[in-house]
Amino acid sequence: MARPWYVEALEKGDPDCLEQMQSLQAFACADGALPARIKTLMMLMGDAMLAHGEGVKALAARARAQGAGEDEIAETVRMAFVMGGLPALVTGTNAFQS
Repeated sequence: MARPWYVEALEKGDPDCLEQMQSLQAFACADGALPARIKTLMMLMGDAMLAHGEGVKALAARARAQGAGEDEIAETVRMAFVMGGLPALVTGTNAFQS
C-alpha cells in the first residue's frame, strides 16, 4: 500500500514530528478493549465524514487485511451517512473501490 503524501512531506520537512505521529498512531490503533479492526473502521468513518476519499480507500483495505468483512465496511459507511449526511455517504463509497 502506498504511503500517504504527507508522510513523505514530514520525512523531509519534520522527521521528529513524523516519529511522534507514528508512535501515537501505533499506540492508539493497537488491539485493546477494542480490536484494531474496529478502530480502523472508526477511522474509515471519520475520513468519510471529513471527505478524505483516498483515506477511506486505504483504511478499507487495512480493515479488510485485519479481517473486516464487507458487511462491516458497509455498516461503517452507513454510520458515516447517519452522522455526516450525504457528503459522508458519497465519500464513504470509496471503501468499495480498489
